[in-house]
Amino acid sequence: MRIAALLVAFASLLAFHPDPANAQSAVALIGQVSSAEEGVMEGVLVSAKKGTVTVTVVSDASGKYSFPSNKLAPGQYALKIRAIGYELDNHKSVEVGPRTTTLDLTLRKAEDLASQFSNGEWLTSAPGTDQQKDLLKSCVNCHTLERFMRSSHDANTLMDVTLPRMRSYVNQSIPQNPQMRMGERLMEERGDQRVKLFRAAAEYLATVNLSKNGQWNFEFQQQPRHKGRDTQVVYTEYDLPRETISPHDVVIDAKGIAWYSSFGEQNLGRLDPKTGEVKEFPVPVSKPGFPNGFLGLRTDRDGNLWLGNMFQATIVKFDLASEQFRLWPLPKEQNIASAQVNMVSPESSHVDGKVWTQNNGFAGVHRLDLASGNIETWEPFKTSKSVHNIYDVIPDSQNNVFFTDFRNHHIGRIDAKTGELKIFPALTPRSAPRRGQMDAQDRLWFGEYRADRIGMFDTRTERFREWIVPTKWSSPYDVVLDRNEEAWTGSMVNDLVTRLDTKTGNFVEYLLPRTTNIRRVFVDNSTTPVTFWVGSNHGASIVKLEPLD
Repeated sequence: MRIAALLVAFASLLAFHPDPANAQSAVALIGQVSSAEEGVMEGVLVSAKKGTVTVTVVSDASGKYSFPSNKLAPGQYALKIRAIGYELDNHKSVEVGPRTTTLDLTLRKAEDLASQFSNGEWLTSAPGTDQQKDLLKSCVNCHTLERFMRSSHDANTLMDVTLPRMRSYVNQSIPQNPQMRMGERLMEERGDQRVKLFRAAAEYLATVNLSKNGQWNFEFQQQPRHKGRDTQVVYTEYDLPRETISPHDVVIDAKGIAWYSSFGEQNLGRLDPKTGEVKEFPVPVSKPGFPNGFLGLRTDRDGNLWLGNMFQATIVKFDLASEQFRLWPLPKEQNIASAQVNMVSPESSHVDGKVWTQNNGFAGVHRLDLASGNIETWEPFKTSKSVHNIYDVIPDSQNNVFFTDFRNHHIGRIDAKTGELKIFPALTPRSAPRRGQMDAQDRLWFGEYRADRIGMFDTRTERFREWIVPTKWSSPYDVVLDRNEEAWTGSMVNDLVTRLDTKTGNFVEYLLPRTTNIRRVFVDNSTTPVTFWVGSNHGASIVKLEPLD
C-alpha cells in the first residue's frame, strides 16, 4: 500500500510538472527571427516546404515563429521568408525531428529591393495620378508590374507595338501560355477615341519604366510589415503539376476536396488536401481555334459544379456523382467571335429550373432553361451611349438575378418571373463592381475594384453600404460573408487577404507568402475558425489560410 501511494503521488507530481520536451510536443519547429538592423522582427513570414506542400507562419512581436506539429511531419524542409527589404541569411533548410526542433533565423538586407515589390508597392511608388496609375492595373491580369517596370520601351514603341500587342491577348493569358483574341468586344472604344487613349497611356507609362535613362526616377515606398492580429495565421500552399495551370476559382465540396477552374486550359481540376493528389478532367472543345480556359466556378444545391467556358461561349456542368460533363453552347446569333461566357450561376436553379450567365462580348445576360435547353438574352445597356461591362451575375433566393457593371458603378436586377429590368447606381462613382456573392439574407456582397471598397447591396431594402479597405491599391476582386458576419476579400494587386468585421468595422489584413494574384475567394464555414481558400492564379497553386482567432 505504501508503494502504491508513492506511485500515485509521483503520477500527480508529473501531472503538475510535465516533461519540458513533452510540453512542447504540439510544436514541430520554433525559433526567433532577427536582423542586425532591427534586432528581433515581427511580421516575417517563414515558410517550410516539403514536396508540393508549403506551410507558412508569421513571427510575433518577440520575433518568435512557431509551426504546429500537425502541420509539419518529421523530415527535411526547405526554408524561405517574406519580409520586404530582407533575405534569409543563415539557414536555407532544416531537419524537423519527432520532438520540437529549435532554429533561429537571421536576415540580411536585400540586394535587389525592386524584385521583392508587390504590384501594390509599385503603384504606391510610381508618380502620377490615380487615374494614370489605374492603367497599370490592367497589366496585372496577365503578369506582374515588375515585368513592365524593368522594360525600356519609349512612348512611340508603346504606342505602335506594345499596347496593341497586349490588347490582342485574351484575359486568361500568362507569359507561359499566351492566347490570342479572336474578336473584339462590341462595347470597346474605337477610332479616334482609342487612339487618344493609347497615346495618353503610352506617354504616361514611358515616364515610370526604364526608358528615360536606365533608372527609375522615383523613390521606392514599401508597405510596413504586419503586426498584431495580422500575424495570427497559418498558410498551407499546394503546388499544382504545371506552371501553366491558373486556378482562377476554387471551391471546397462537402468532403473537403478542392475543385478549381483552369483559367487558360480546357480542364476542371481536383485537389485532395490530405494527400496533395491532383486530378484533371478535360472538357470537350466547343469552338475549335478559339482560346481555351474557364473563369467562374460555382455549385448548385446538389453540389454539382458549373463553369463559364469563356471564349468557347459555352455553359458547362460537371455532375459530381457520375463525373460527366454536359455542355450548352450559346445560340448562333449570340455566339459571335467576341462572345465570352465567364460566369455561370446555378445557386438558385432549383427554384425554377433555370441557370443565369452573362456575355462579356456585348454586355449581355443569358438564362438557360434546363428542361428545354433554350437560352434567353437581355441586353440592359444596348441603347446606352456610355461603355458598360456586365461582369458577374448573382441570383437571390428566388432566382432573380443581380449583375455588376464593371466599367461603371451599377448593380442591375432582372426579375425572374417578369423579366423586368432595374438599375441601381452604387454609392461611389466609377467604382467598378466586380465579383459578388449573395448571403442568406439576400444581401449582395461585391468588390469595388477601382475604389478599394467592399460593397453591400441589400436587395430587399435596395440600399447600399460600403467599407473602405485600409490599404490603398487593394483592388478587391470578390467578397464573401462568413457565418460570423465577417466579410472576406482578396487583392489582385498587393497579395493581401482582408477580413472585415461588419459589426465593428474592424479590419485584419493577411499578407500571403508570395505573389499570388487573387481572384475568386471561398470561405469554408464548417471549420472553427473558418478557413479561407483561394487560387494562386499566377503561381499554379492553391492556398489555404487558417486564422488563429
